[in-house]
Amino acid sequence: QCLLSGSWRSDTSCRMVVSTLDKDNRFSGFYLPGPAAGYSELLTSPLEGSQQDTGLVSQPIFSFTVNWRLRDAARTTVFLGQCYVDTNGEETLHALWLLREAADSPAEDWKATR
Repeated sequence: QCLLSGSWRSDTSCRMVVSTLDKDNRFSGFYLPGPAAGYSELLTSPLEGSQQDTGLVSQPIFSFTVNWRLRDAARTTVFLGQCYVDTNGEETLHALWLLREAADSPAEDWKATR
């Protein structure tokens, strides 16, 4: 039924743990980067998001934001995707992400988003 609550692991071994959705389909949790992320300074970071009501759509669209807890930089990532259920009932998340780092000036803004 595509409920995001629980633990999810990405292809790169990052892990997302999501609390139970509230009545407004909002959730919170935390995100743990995997070794393939390549950032040893990343710590477990909080996330907040929402998904469409599964009573209205069986394969809902979701979004969440991770405000990274870093020792030396400010970064935020936004994920936007959809939960799919295959014929065996297996749930899979497909998402795009956008990473934003703090820029020192407007002239540096062009390289702050990936």
